[in-house]
Amino acid sequence: MSFDIDVTARLGERRICFQCRTGAGITAIVGPSGSGKTSALNMIAGLLRPDQGHVSVGGLPLFDSDRRIDLPAAARRAGYVFQDRRLFPHMRVRANLRYGRHGAPPVDEAVLIDLLGIGGLMDRWPSTLSGGEAQRVAIGRAVLSGPRFLLLDEPLASLDEGRSAQIRTTIARLRDELRLPILLVSHDRADVDQLADYVITLPDGRMSLAQPPTRPIVSPG
Repeated sequence: MSFDIDVTARLGERRICFQCRTGAGITAIVGPSGSGKTSALNMIAGLLRPDQGHVSVGGLPLFDSDRRIDLPAAARRAGYVFQDRRLFPHMRVRANLRYGRHGAPPVDEAVLIDLLGIGGLMDRWPSTLSGGEAQRVAIGRAVLSGPRFLLLDEPLASLDEGRSAQIRTTIARLRDELRLPILLVSHDRADVDQLADYVITLPDGRMSLAQPPTRPIVSPG
């Protein structure tokens, strides 16, 4: 499944332009704070309407200003993991995982819980979780929502190296075992180099790179 995205939006004094044409795997979006990385994800998810352009995932148009297509966020079936995780504090982990399902998940719940290593957390409250635990629960909720693709906004931010390594392993397994296409936002190039199949750099918050907007990373071996 591929991404085909070319969108523009004006946010105050800034003009965010984002282009992405990639194949399966993980596409990383990197750039400094304020460069428009999260805004790009929000346009793809349907939370921010572009002024013009198009968003297509796996050949399905989600937004097209010329054709007047603008699917609502729920119909786009994006599994979105926000930077602040946004777990519901009044729900235990099990209820958080099962919230917001819109279609059949790509993996059985028990299998995913085992993959994420969160079986012992089901009856815990979000406030009692470590940063890495909360991030894995947030990823699990996104996957169980029945997504066609995943959007991960700074999934490794504010984690120590040990927990970052766990999350990197989790994301790689989602890519390899579930075959879900993933757009990942990060400011840390080292993390991106370990995970990404394609990289897009937003240098200054106004324009993405000229064509071609991505470059493949070839893993050794």
